Amino acid sequence: MEAQALHALHHSPVAPSKAGRGPQEPSLVYNAPPCLRSPQKPIVRFPAPVAPGSPLSKAAGWWGGATEVAAVPSPARHAPVEDSFPFTIGSSAGQLRSRRRGLLWFASALALPAAPLAARARGLFQMPPFRLSNRYFLVRAGESEYERLGLVNTNPVAKTSVDSGLSEEGKRQTVRSARELQQLGACENSCWIWPSITQRSYQAAEIIASLNGIDRSHIVPEYSFLDARGLGAYEGKSLDSISEIYASDSVSPNIKPPPIDDGTPNESVSDVFVRVTQLMSIVETQYSADTVIIVSPDSDNLSILQAGLVGLDLRRHRDLFFSPGEVRFVDADSIPPYKQPTSSVYKCTNPPSCR
Repeated sequence: MEAQALHALHHSPVAPSKAGRGPQEPSLVYNAPPCLRSPQKPIVRFPAPVAPGSPLSKAAGWWGGATEVAAVPSPARHAPVEDSFPFTIGSSAGQLRSRRRGLLWFASALALPAAPLAARARGLFQMPPFRLSNRYFLVRAGESEYERLGLVNTNPVAKTSVDSGLSEEGKRQTVRSARELQQLGACENSCWIWPSITQRSYQAAEIIASLNGIDRSHIVPEYSFLDARGLGAYEGKSLDSISEIYASDSVSPNIKPPPIDDGTPNESVSDVFVRVTQLMSIVETQYSADTVIIVSPDSDNLSILQAGLVGLDLRRHRDLFFSPGEVRFVDADSIPPYKQPTSSVYKCTNPPSCR
């Protein structure tokens, strides 16, 4: 009878019933996976709890409260795996937990040296920067045709128009800019030129590249972050009227010019600051130990950018005004003497970010 019980355990998880004896007790069969087998180790099979004293319990070694189950030899159904380890009933869960903890510890140990590298990752650019990876020259494009006429033109719809190009005086100013960059050694070991795609800026970039022996492949057009500051309802007015905008800039960097419905943006100093910070984040991530010449169609992009780089109160960006064709090397020592802003109601405690 014991041999029959062993045969039932070995071949079926549920033994069939036999006439006159009723259904036999069910048995759970556990086949260890190939990775846990060894040619010398039997496959472990353990039955479900059964009534003490029954034929199956005696055959399986279950003697009324025993805590261990006898291993039943069985032929391996898969190719044996080398370096297998014994798998015993009493400690299998603990071994697996221990193995899992060991793997987690090993993975964490490998990750530890990478933590300082992540902390030094580039691309997270803040103003003022802790350091700069490149040399920067800021250049305002020469006079445009609209500026020659004394008119405000900041609508991005017309930025690639021929009418937005350099005037004859603007071309001469840009040639002087290129010569000045040459004297400063800006492109001695090559350089990258980042102009706005505004017509006058790109024309200026081509003149600078030609006179400094730089291939056109080193001209990288910027499509939006260097657009001229949108002056809203001042579009088409006299250039002299811009002084009203600068007066409000000195009170708060968040004041916007009055809006207009022709598509011209009305940007505050803070709006421009966001754009030029995004530009610097891209350039600082893309290059290292290079020289970058940034060419802007207007002064505000550059004065706000320089204020951010040197940590100057953004309300004072007008102190860093760029004339048409002016070239400036970014230097932390170029902060002008401090002057109390027009607004004495609040003081800036964290320049250039002042609210």
